Amino acid sequence: MKTMTKSKGKKHKETKHSSLIVRWVSVVTLTILVSFVVFSVVVYSIVSQQSLNQQEEVSNNVVAAFERRLETIPDELQISNVIPSLTPSTKRILQGKPAISRGDNVNSAFNDDLLSSVTNPDINVAVYNKHDEVVFSNGNAVPEFHKFSGSSKVVKKQNGNNIRLITYHRVKSTTSGKVIGYIVVANQMNYYNRQMKNLLHWMLIISIIAVIIFSAIAYLVVRDVVKPIKEMSEVAREVNDDPNSSMRIKELHRNDELEELAITFNEMLDRMQRYIDQQKEFVGDVSHELRTPVAVIEGHLNMLERWGKDDPQILDESIKASLQEADRMKHLIQEMLDLTRAEQINVQYPNAVTNVYEVLKRVVSDLDLVHPDFKIRLDMDDLPANTEIQIYHGHLEQLLVILIDNGIKYSTDLKQINVSAGVSDDEVHIIVQDFGEGISKEDQKKIFNRFYRVDKARTREKGGNGLGLSIAQKLVTSYHGSISVESVQGQGSQFKLSFPVLSAKEAARLKKLDQKRQEKR
Repeated sequence: MKTMTKSKGKKHKETKHSSLIVRWVSVVTLTILVSFVVFSVVVYSIVSQQSLNQQEEVSNNVVAAFERRLETIPDELQISNVIPSLTPSTKRILQGKPAISRGDNVNSAFNDDLLSSVTNPDINVAVYNKHDEVVFSNGNAVPEFHKFSGSSKVVKKQNGNNIRLITYHRVKSTTSGKVIGYIVVANQMNYYNRQMKNLLHWMLIISIIAVIIFSAIAYLVVRDVVKPIKEMSEVAREVNDDPNSSMRIKELHRNDELEELAITFNEMLDRMQRYIDQQKEFVGDVSHELRTPVAVIEGHLNMLERWGKDDPQILDESIKASLQEADRMKHLIQEMLDLTRAEQINVQYPNAVTNVYEVLKRVVSDLDLVHPDFKIRLDMDDLPANTEIQIYHGHLEQLLVILIDNGIKYSTDLKQINVSAGVSDDEVHIIVQDFGEGISKEDQKKIFNRFYRVDKARTREKGGNGLGLSIAQKLVTSYHGSISVESVQGQGSQFKLSFPVLSAKEAARLKKLDQKRQEKR
């Protein structure tokens, strides 16, 4: 039943992802379609208007050609004076004879500007007199005359998808200055109409092809974008079901924002996993390390409850032992909290900047007062006073205290600690040297482990829990530094801290970011 439910859930999720692709492709396709339609309408309108202007110019040229022949007539237009005003070629065409005879001058025949007008199948010309009578036409389809105002008028008539232009023009005599007739030119615009139909036809075909092609491209692009998002969703769902899951998003190899998102997403999951592991380690370590002091305190209390409270010596010993174990528990818990916080530096102090010179001088001076029986020497000749590194000043102090305190704790006859610092290769190096028991080669590999003690019995006597160096290592690595140890048994140990030195520009930038962070709190 559970398998069926999972199968249905998986199928439902796949359907949701498929519908997401369909929605994205539909949106992209609709956008492309609308854009292409708008583009096509604009192109069609421009071409149509330009072609229409050309046809109107053709009609005006025909009118102008006829007007030049007729405006020289002094009286009202009649057949008798219109026909002679036309060229011999035109007259012979109207009579059904060849345009050119053997006796004509070839140039005069072909230079006749009316020849192209009257022979154009799209152009119908009619000349009317003042009594609305036709005195000339170039075909059977005689355009009708309608009264109009002004010297000229252009009328656009549409019959279905076909458009034709009717041009009306008054003819004035150049000799008398009177209106002697009218010219009516009907331009059927067959070429224009065919051109517009063909253009519309091909635009529709190209639009359909373009939509199909771009829809296919959009599908591929959207699928390429949705695929990593789908993978992220699956990883998030897996981690949500099992917080300890190690499932992560695979490398996308895209070099874009999605790859950056995937990397950030994986880093976030890794950080969450580290927090979970830290919590487990903390709980495990607490339960393990507190078991002994709790058992000791419980044993003393049971002894006192049974018979020890009547014996002053036993009572005093039990109270002292219980207080000692309680104090050790307090220090242990504090150190474990410090260790946990050290693993979360990039969250708490991401932009902290500290002056190394000032911190070293202050810490060594303070510890020198606390341990008057020890000689703590400080050498900072090779350390510029303005040396700054990226670390919270409290953590640098804690590191120095841990290392110097360890040196004091495990010292032997020579009560001296040497602290030196210098800069080389863009790194600041801090060395804490003691002259104590030393550490064996085998133990040097383990001293940074949690709760590890070189000599557990002696360490417990000195009050150590085996967490100091582990805290130091976590702090150093959290601030992109390094810690190492060199030691010879019986001669002492030398711990070395190294941190990258900040440039003045980078230090100023981090301080500014830290100030903004503090203001937001």
